[in-house]
Amino acid sequence: MDRHMEPAALAHIADRFAIDGTTASVTPYGDGHINVTYLVVTDKARYVLQRMNTDVFPDTAALMRNIELVTGFLHAHGQETLEIVPTKDGRSWLAADGGAFRVYRFIEGTMSYNLVDDPRIFERAGAAFGAFQSRLAGFNAAQLTETIAHFHDTPHRYADFRAAVAADPLGRAKDVRDEIGFFDERAQGYGRIVDALANGTVPLRVTHNDTKLNNILMDAASGEPRAIIDLDTVMPGSMLFDFGDSIRFGASTGLEDEPDLGKVHFSLPLFRAYARGFLGEVRDSATSYELELLPEAARLMTLECGMRFLGDYLLGDVYFATKYPEHNLVRARTQVRLAYEMEERMPQMHAVIDEIMDDGAVNATGGERGDD
Repeated sequence: MDRHMEPAALAHIADRFAIDGTTASVTPYGDGHINVTYLVVTDKARYVLQRMNTDVFPDTAALMRNIELVTGFLHAHGQETLEIVPTKDGRSWLAADGGAFRVYRFIEGTMSYNLVDDPRIFERAGAAFGAFQSRLAGFNAAQLTETIAHFHDTPHRYADFRAAVAADPLGRAKDVRDEIGFFDERAQGYGRIVDALANGTVPLRVTHNDTKLNNILMDAASGEPRAIIDLDTVMPGSMLFDFGDSIRFGASTGLEDEPDLGKVHFSLPLFRAYARGFLGEVRDSATSYELELLPEAARLMTLECGMRFLGDYLLGDVYFATKYPEHNLVRARTQVRLAYEMEERMPQMHAVIDEIMDDGAVNATGGERGDD
């Protein structure tokens, strides 16, 4: 996808949407890897203009229908969420200049995090994604389209990984045999969540599928969560995917691409904080089997992401945006470190869930939150 457009062309595209005022500027915004995002400033308001990645999301109509359905449901239930600004002829997106574009109203007075070491902030993050799950518990997830097939199908991701190892077009596999072996040794358990979805022991739910910290907009003054953004991967799935990916990303003491593995560790206090926030919101809708699988979900989502990074490295970095040749390998190694430490601490992770469920923070009738 061409990631560069002339300002005049962007302004012309912005003016085809029902925005307030006259466009004063359109400038690059954010650091997303998939879509190209711009900040549109008019004399009356601010907006986010995005050129959607139609290579990753080829069915733009289905993608936008998913977002319309979910944001419409959340708006109807009083939840702040993304507000789609339609085109001047009433459509949710625009096909123009060989691309697909959409506009959201800018959510003012907010901020986001890429990394936190404050458990209080991470607990709020857990509450935000838990509330997202809870408020959509009454939404029929079967209405949604799977915009990326097999997105969190871990066995399928492993099959893709093995295909990348077999292809090895750049001859990189010989230097990462330990990492390849790490994922191979754990292959037998990769189907635990998707098998449970298939046989109905885990319920089908609306899932965000990209629950990174920076997809939560926090109020800049109070620090409280206000809106969940980046809804492109909203699909039918399991809440375990969302919980697990949140822990993978947020309960690490290092960034996802931290080259110094000495700085990368799985934080049990951060796990506890997020679980308290999340379970405090889903207590009325989570099943006992979902609760049992929460720690395993964190491990599986970490393994899945790690094999995706390593597979992309072996194929020549064709999917994830990279800044240097070993970037995806560095990312893969952080996930290996985190998954290994999660395995070491799996009994403690289960104990944390049990403690939260027992201490009054979460119970079937919605009791008061207990103190640690």
